Amino acid sequence: MVQQFFANRTLLALLSGAALLLSGCAESPTGRPQLMLFDNSQVSKLGIQTFEELKSKTPISKDNKANRYVQCVAQAVLKVTPEKYQANPWEIVVFESDQVNAFALPGGKIGVYTGLLLVAENQHQLAAVIGHEIAHVMSGHSNERLSSNQAVQATLGVADVALSAMNTRYKTELSSAFGLGAQVGVVLPFSRVHETEADVIGLELMAKAGFDPEQSVLLWQNMAKQGSGGTPQILSSHPVPENRIKTLQKNMPAALAAYQSRVAQGSVPKCNR
Repeated sequence: MVQQFFANRTLLALLSGAALLLSGCAESPTGRPQLMLFDNSQVSKLGIQTFEELKSKTPISKDNKANRYVQCVAQAVLKVTPEKYQANPWEIVVFESDQVNAFALPGGKIGVYTGLLLVAENQHQLAAVIGHEIAHVMSGHSNERLSSNQAVQATLGVADVALSAMNTRYKTELSSAFGLGAQVGVVLPFSRVHETEADVIGLELMAKAGFDPEQSVLLWQNMAKQGSGGTPQILSSHPVPENRIKTLQKNMPAALAAYQSRVAQGSVPKCNR
């Protein structure tokens, strides 16, 4: 009983310390405190390396229509990002894969899987996904994820030393409990925060670019039909679709105002599939 009490108190202290560490040092575009331990140039090099490896392993689509369509949508969204993200041209690649997914990486890389084009029913829905992925880059989420993982590993290392000093026969069980606690209590919640933040920023980007933000809700409804829906949010790295849609709807008035302003200017994208 005493050992269990000590273990619980130690776990709480370690997780609290990790959470505090993860809350400082920098600030995201939405004003959220961030921990950034890596130089952005390092993260960009890693993003470029990852992209090159993916291109060597995944077939690239030769469908000219699909490539022109994705390029049109992505370039329209990129044009409304801050100037520093437009300083260098982005590489945009359509991968031949059934995956319903897309991604953007530091270093100016965007990948879209052909499977997504079957679920995103029009240019607006595709813009919602691409805007979301670009928002991850704008928010420095890759740097923050690497930094938080390093901080958690350092914390777990301290816990392992403390458990060794306890000389308890429950060391293996307690060590596993600490690892699970760090995953559920620190890593996954931060991942969900990243996804929500990217949804909010992505919604703003697509609207400013002239894509209908209300289509983002329809997109995630389509996405929900593709998923299993069986994983509780507390154990998931992404918000459940219902919560995702609530966040979008909460931020919809401002997005609609930006979209209507763009429509009034008469300069909306016309990306045809």
